Amino acid sequence: DDPTNHLDLESITALNNGLIAFKGTILFTSHDHQFVQTIANRIIEVTPNGVIDKEATYDEFLENEELQKQVDAMYKGQ
Repeated sequence: DDPTNHLDLESITALNNGLIAFKGTILFTSHDHQFVQTIANRIIEVTPNGVIDKEATYDEFLENEELQKQVDAMYKGQ
């Protein structure tokens, strides 16, 4: 389930701050762009043709044109 589902803003903020302060590894999936952008510092995209692993925020990952070409090629099997 999405970690921020059914939470109010104060609870989301507390959750985000707690996860950011956590010193271990967190593996998560979410459709909440803001949550991913706030928490993630490494993006791993699993495609049918391999894995793309990039240390970046979610926005940096999406804005990197060369990386997005690589992602597209991985989905197309090239």
